[in-house]
Amino acid sequence: MNHGEGNHSKHDMKHNKMDHSKHKEHSSHHEMMVRDFKKRFKVSMILTIPILLLSPLIQNVFNLQVLQFPGDDYLLFGLSVILFFYGGWPFLKGFYDEIKKKTPGMMVLIAVAITVAFAYSSVVVFGLPGKYFFWELATLIDIMLLGHWIEMRSIMGASRALEELVKLMPSVAHKIQENGEVVDVAISELQRHDKVLVRPGEKIPSDGKVLEGVSSVNEAMITGESVPVEKSEGDIVIGGAINGDGSLTVEIQKVGSETYLSQVVNLVREAQQSKSRTQDFANRAALLLTIIGISAGSITLVIWLVLGQDFNFALERAVTVMVITCPHALGLAIPLVVAVSTSISAKNGLLLRDRAAFERARKIDTIIFDKTGTLTEGKFGVTEIIPFTSIPEERLLQLCATLEQNSEHPIAKGIVQSAKDRKIDLLELENFKSIPGKGVTGIIEGQTIMVVSPGYLREQHIQIPEEKLGDITTQGKTIVYILIDEKLVGGIALADIIRKESKDTIKELQKMGIKCIMLTGDNKFVAKWVADQLGLDEYFAEVLPHEKSSIVKEIQQRGNFVAMTGDGVNDAPALAQADIGIAIGAGTDVAIETADIILVRSNPKDVLSIIKLAKATYSKMIQNLFWATGYNAFAIPLAAGVLFNVGILLSPAIGAILMSLSTVIVAINARFLKVEK
Repeated sequence: MNHGEGNHSKHDMKHNKMDHSKHKEHSSHHEMMVRDFKKRFKVSMILTIPILLLSPLIQNVFNLQVLQFPGDDYLLFGLSVILFFYGGWPFLKGFYDEIKKKTPGMMVLIAVAITVAFAYSSVVVFGLPGKYFFWELATLIDIMLLGHWIEMRSIMGASRALEELVKLMPSVAHKIQENGEVVDVAISELQRHDKVLVRPGEKIPSDGKVLEGVSSVNEAMITGESVPVEKSEGDIVIGGAINGDGSLTVEIQKVGSETYLSQVVNLVREAQQSKSRTQDFANRAALLLTIIGISAGSITLVIWLVLGQDFNFALERAVTVMVITCPHALGLAIPLVVAVSTSISAKNGLLLRDRAAFERARKIDTIIFDKTGTLTEGKFGVTEIIPFTSIPEERLLQLCATLEQNSEHPIAKGIVQSAKDRKIDLLELENFKSIPGKGVTGIIEGQTIMVVSPGYLREQHIQIPEEKLGDITTQGKTIVYILIDEKLVGGIALADIIRKESKDTIKELQKMGIKCIMLTGDNKFVAKWVADQLGLDEYFAEVLPHEKSSIVKEIQQRGNFVAMTGDGVNDAPALAQADIGIAIGAGTDVAIETADIILVRSNPKDVLSIIKLAKATYSKMIQNLFWATGYNAFAIPLAAGVLFNVGILLSPAIGAILMSLSTVIVAINARFLKVEK
């Protein structure tokens, strides 16, 4: 992905808009499905109440025969018809889809169970001797709708990243006409070679080249470079970056789908579409139970007929087997654990957006961290004060902070904050002036004080005493220089502050056998300094967004299961490419929308909690699936009537009690899930 010139066409812009439109349609379709499950669940619950009250088994158990009246079985049938087709429709449709794709799973199992229960009970209403299964049908549909609703809500919103990326671009540009007049136009109207004015603090409207002006441009949201980059005539600027304190005249070189940000959008889209989808445990269990249920039901029917029992008895045994094979608990086994783990994690500042990815987090053996805003705080702090004369360090910081106190530049903020932390009082400042792209100057206590960049010193041919700087120059730190009455008196070194929690996090992850790697858009000196401070296993520096996703792919190709942790737009493609994407919550919306897991507190130590919670959640899922399906080992043979000759026959009522018991056990077991700190 280069910043050179490219051909632009209206087709590209139209195609780009269509892509965003399709993405929004997909997002709204998903929300519509969630609403649909919720509505079907509520309507089904309302219908279930009279179905339960009219069911003979419920009436006998709770002594409600007073509710019987002529034709009540037809009313029961009518309500069940509505419930079967309205509440059961997602499962009937899911049955068709799974069979068509040759991937039978939970939908096939549910559809078979509710269809058998409904069809058999309907025939009983109209004369076939037997028992109703309408109440089992109703409660099964209710619980399965609830389970799917819980599940879909837990993963909703996982694909809004592209919309958030597009929001980074401004909507209006200040176009300079041939006569010099400045006119506001929509971004979509810009063409290559148009000239635009970018005022201080505004976003650059599209990729281009600086024709006039000097300014520092904050590209951190785009490239990950923590230090604002000085831009002057001839330099390339990226659409979406934020202009600093100078005005720039920019010639537009790329528009529409050619722009750097649009290409990042495409990278995110491609990575999201190529992300593997792991089939969850419940579907695999459902496939097995489908085969067992249909086979056991069919065998039961045939065997009883061969043994000379009448068709009604054989059919009732077969139906009981098939209904019991689909335990209510299986529909809740996974969603309940997900709901509990989502609740626990939210209370601990860990938001789970993609259930399948979270389940896989237990497999993580490599974590890639973005530097700026993740391992570091994303803001500058003073690391060294270097006097070149006899002036004390505190005096140098006092002069520098006084001069920088009104500046919004990140470096200036870092200097002022350091002075506050040391409780240094600021002085009176007169005749303050900004030197765009070079520094600031002003008069303090009658002396002309300047805080300038190394570039200014080079322009003025002022020698820097390198021997006094020592190793600082090789650590990639930012150094500003202080002049008093045009004489160089000292320097202040600043670096992105490493988070206090980062070192402990890296150590603990490495103890767990997890390799820790850093990716950053910063230069190799800064990267090496941070990597050495934290004891990282590996680092990559001067990496652009498309290179980040490529590096993630390369590490995956080594056979590693990779988690990516980041907070900026520049991390979005890599977050989407990684097996697990973890966003620092204080980061940009796009990083959050691309990630599977969000750390609300911006604390890298929460990565440890995520992995521990994922392992505990996995364990609970396995336990719940055992409780949800394990009773089939003895329930199916008993329902089939293997002990009929000794007077033991599992009735639908006892089968229902067993189903209820397994559901209760699953619910209680899920509540015992805890997150380790």
